[in-house]
Amino acid sequence: MYAVVRTGGKQVRVAPGEALWVEKLTGDVGTTIELDDVLMVGGDGVPRIGTPNVAGAKVVATILGQGRGEKITIFKAKRRKRYRRKIGHRQDYTQIRVESIQG
Repeated sequence: MYAVVRTGGKQVRVAPGEALWVEKLTGDVGTTIELDDVLMVGGDGVPRIGTPNVAGAKVVATILGQGRGEKITIFKAKRRKRYRRKIGHRQDYTQIRVESIQG
């Protein structure tokens, strides 16, 4: 069984027992969370596709850790105008393990 879930503005395919990194979710390590924004459930028989969400479906996951991604350097420049800007960014991530898919 698998599901497609929307989290952090992205769509992610998940399956029970799978560990993955998603954009930052609030909660401490070991906390159980529910992802209610399920777009599709499939794997056993005909897949159920939501409009936009599958009614009554949710994904239960456990938070394994919080972390930050690699640093990205943004550099902007305009030639002949003496304009230069250098900025860095590190995205916050949460590692989760999918326990079950309900619905």
